[in-house]
Amino acid sequence: MRFDALPLVEHPVQTRPRIERRAVRRAEGETTFYEVPARTIIDRVPEAAGLGLSFAVSPYRGCAHACLYCGARRSHRYLGLDGERDFGSAIVVKTDAARRLRAELASPRWAGETVGIGLSGDCYQDAERVYRLMPGILASLRDAGNPFHVMTKSTLVLRDAELIAQAAEVAEVQTRVSIGFVDDRLRRVVEPGAPSAQKRLELCAELVERGVPCGVLMAPILPCLTDSEDQLRAVVRRVAEAGAVSLTPMVLRLPSGSREWYLRWLAEEHPRLLPRYEELYGAGPVAAEDYRLRVEGRVAELARLYGIGARRLPWQPRRTVDRQLALL
Repeated sequence: MRFDALPLVEHPVQTRPRIERRAVRRAEGETTFYEVPARTIIDRVPEAAGLGLSFAVSPYRGCAHACLYCGARRSHRYLGLDGERDFGSAIVVKTDAARRLRAELASPRWAGETVGIGLSGDCYQDAERVYRLMPGILASLRDAGNPFHVMTKSTLVLRDAELIAQAAEVAEVQTRVSIGFVDDRLRRVVEPGAPSAQKRLELCAELVERGVPCGVLMAPILPCLTDSEDQLRAVVRRVAEAGAVSLTPMVLRLPSGSREWYLRWLAEEHPRLLPRYEELYGAGPVAAEDYRLRVEGRVAELARLYGIGARRLPWQPRRTVDRQLALL
């Protein structure tokens, strides 16, 4: 007689995300925070990001702004999280970011290149109200005299304006507020957790008034939705009125991880635009070159017309760096 070996207990399906294997999990309202030590804090930026930066510091992964198009959504997959459902509500927090950064800046291998802060999740999103990582990060960069760009949509950056101004005395520093368009109805759909464009324009003006150089990253420009002459001119005019020292236009990029969800939304809300998007993005995540150069070139023309950056003086150090030893 032949017996088949049957398991006494079925193997349970693994439902816990991989990030929980090495993180402390904390819940606050509808948001889950995963607290982890940073293995490294200065990361390389892919050239495809198009930001003109080679290195980034990101104290958070995931972002409460939950922008539909955000290219950082893809990284949630590697953590066992859902890039669509979890990106805005499951936030990875690198709790020792400032200590780790101070050590890496002191390394003889570090050449002092400009770093962008907040590429994989807004560094001043709501999580920063809880964890307050940015003051330590900014102090580390200031003490090392290392240039940096803070990238944010959040007015919370005003809390640290004095620290940023101090850093700007010893290194070339800029805040870059992201304002891709000024249509608030569209913003509520594709940037549901972000402040309105008006609040971001007021933020830019306030930073400039406090002596903190503030540029605007005009990103993303959405093909067929925010790329008309009237729309482009409206953004550039209001950015100029806010006193921005620079304006950098960027047409929407659709890397894997955000492409699927953005195009699904487009198919539901603007199905007539799908053929045009297939033309523009059929070859990859970057829009067709002729379209991209035409739109970004027009924004550059408008920026010159409205005088953005025309009165900006070359950066000069106003004091020497107060070098401090890394805390290891």
